[in-house]
Amino acid sequence: MSEGGTGMDASAPVETASDVAAAEIAHHGWRPERFMVIVAHPDDADFGPAATAARWIDSGSSGWLVCCTSGDAGGEDPEADPLALAVVREDEQRRAAEIVGYEGVTFLHQPDGALANELPLREQLVREIRTFRPDAVLTHDPEMVFWSDGGVNHIDHRTAGMAAVDAVYPAARNPMAFPWLARSGLAAHRVRRLYLFWTERPNCWIDVSASLGRKIDALRAHVSQIHEPEKLEERIREWGTEDGRKMGVAAAEALRLVVIDQDPEHEGPQTGE
Repeated sequence: MSEGGTGMDASAPVETASDVAAAEIAHHGWRPERFMVIVAHPDDADFGPAATAARWIDSGSSGWLVCCTSGDAGGEDPEADPLALAVVREDEQRRAAEIVGYEGVTFLHQPDGALANELPLREQLVREIRTFRPDAVLTHDPEMVFWSDGGVNHIDHRTAGMAAVDAVYPAARNPMAFPWLARSGLAAHRVRRLYLFWTERPNCWIDVSASLGRKIDALRAHVSQIHEPEKLEERIREWGTEDGRKMGVAAAEALRLVVIDQDPEHEGPQTGE
């Protein structure tokens, strides 16, 4: 399986009464008008929050996908041409993105397996954020290193997540960060919320009963990475069902919500909304 498979092996979060209450609020609460998904590799977004993205898009949101790498190290053959593999994986991701409903995909062409949270990547991400101007950004939970049921989260996942967080806050909203972007017409932009996926600290669950099938269809587009699609579909449906029980629906996706800017019509903390 590709790099994205590592993240999906995380165990489901432990259910508590407070988790369920938070999930119900999250499901009935806020939806971004515009959102951006920032991931390390092609297929990460589809193993990750694709069903949430599809649900929001079906409800009227506009979404954009950013892949930091093109997945050129996502294979088993050391003799394979990494550039040829990158072309294949980008094409697969574009087809998957059309299934989910994103307005478009950007590939930043950073090195697969050597992603670095440094100024060049941050500038690229700030440029994407200031161009699309999303209300919310969905990305990897950068604090996930070791899964509680065993295994290690891919370093590119952690790096992409931290780079996305750093680009959202404070860089994208600071006009003096990369000021040449502002001078070229890309004004500072405030992302209001972060949604972190592949997390063991979820505080909101999104009802994806009607969109889980699109997630599975998007995953099937990654032919170079998905070798047993029927078994994968079974696992995806099992995970969706398990999270769905926490809010009494057929299927859900669990996310860690971080509110950066309060909604003007609300008062008090909204972390669990």
